[in-house]
Amino acid sequence: MTTAPPTAPAEASRPAARSRWAPLRPLVLRLHFYAGVLVAPFLLVAAVTGLLYAGSFQAEKLVYGHELTVPAGERELPLSAQVAAARKAHPEGTVAAVRPSPEAGATTRVLLAGVEGVDPEQTLAVFVDPYTGTVRGAREQFGSTGALPLRTWIDRLHGNLHLGETGRLYSELAASWLWVVAGGGLVLWFSRRRALRGVRGTSGRRRTLGLHGTVGVWTAAGFLFLSATGLTWSAYAGANIDELRTSLGQATPSVSAAVSGGEHAGHGAAAGGGTAEHGVGLDKVLAAARAEGLGDPVEIVPPADAGSAYVVKQIQRAWPTKADSVAVDPATGQVTDELRFADYPLLAKLTRWGIDLHTGVLFGLVNQIALALLAVALILLVVWGYRMWWQRGRGSAFGRPVPRGAWAQVPPHFLVPALAAIAVLGWFLPLLGIPLAAFLGVDVLLGEIAHRRGRRTYGGAGGVR
Repeated sequence: MTTAPPTAPAEASRPAARSRWAPLRPLVLRLHFYAGVLVAPFLLVAAVTGLLYAGSFQAEKLVYGHELTVPAGERELPLSAQVAAARKAHPEGTVAAVRPSPEAGATTRVLLAGVEGVDPEQTLAVFVDPYTGTVRGAREQFGSTGALPLRTWIDRLHGNLHLGETGRLYSELAASWLWVVAGGGLVLWFSRRRALRGVRGTSGRRRTLGLHGTVGVWTAAGFLFLSATGLTWSAYAGANIDELRTSLGQATPSVSAAVSGGEHAGHGAAAGGGTAEHGVGLDKVLAAARAEGLGDPVEIVPPADAGSAYVVKQIQRAWPTKADSVAVDPATGQVTDELRFADYPLLAKLTRWGIDLHTGVLFGLVNQIALALLAVALILLVVWGYRMWWQRGRGSAFGRPVPRGAWAQVPPHFLVPALAAIAVLGWFLPLLGIPLAAFLGVDVLLGEIAHRRGRRTYGGAGGVR
């Protein structure tokens, strides 16, 4: 047996809550519909290429196993001897950096810049057996990530479809709208959770909606994270984020490479010179960094000129993050400046962790599996979304426009701040703002056409009253 609720006021409050939500729901539903139909292709491409990237780390270990690993020996050669072996085999270019073997059985990387035939954005990584000095091979390496050709190719496919700066617009568009789609889906799902109870076992569009909503709810937090972190290195939104961080004093600092300097300044270490050996040499520089607590893995950047120091920085992006760095005077072997990751501003730390988690390195294999699952979930959500659009099978291909006067029904105390927030977001995230304005324009036009035809519309893609 059941009994009625003990208090009437609780029941009385429900209709009021529904009435406050009623004017907003068609607007959110319409936005979710437009984003789902028109932005989903970009999300699908990002998901498929992201899935490939999540698996590229393990594939890289298999494809380049000969270059990356060697039989572990008893004693390593001096680092200077390893670099000399690399330069003997590859005298071209200049030494940009040296990455000593980070663990037993791993090779040392000598990174060469300015090598003919190598992308200027990349270096030629020469892999040296630290025990014998044998050169195991040479491969192009991309930036500070240590990515080799396979992972670099997939990374660029995911980031810009190998179309350069123009191609980056696709990934920024996807990142700009992913959080909108996920957030709107959450709002719509929980607003209908009572009506959608028991969808399991049903068929047709209702079953597809149940699958779409359930998977979307469970993965929404992951999508919000991917969207936020993906925007941090996008073209336009990323530049705005960098400016905001700088204005707040939260930019990522770097150690000073000036021999006479003692302040943390600038945004990058000194570039490498023609040879890795300056003054006291690599072995004493590495020893000085070890004495300051910089454990493996590290990268040594030679002085750029006579007024610069060696820069030794930790490059471990896995948890726990190791990102301390020191500058070492090539004439004396003394540390002239140091920077600890613990002293980074909060937003700089969060940015570092967010990017590393987004790219699958913070927690290694577990991180990569989680990213792969999110990619698969997004692929399924896009497919189910289009299936629901097909199963709907009535009305315009663009769904029913928002009913005339819907905006006027939204309470002013909510509508005015919301419009202001949307305007700010549209400026800060231009690839959100520009398409959003286009969506609104199209919807107004469709609503006007429907009105002139005398067709009664109820608002929303799902026929929501």
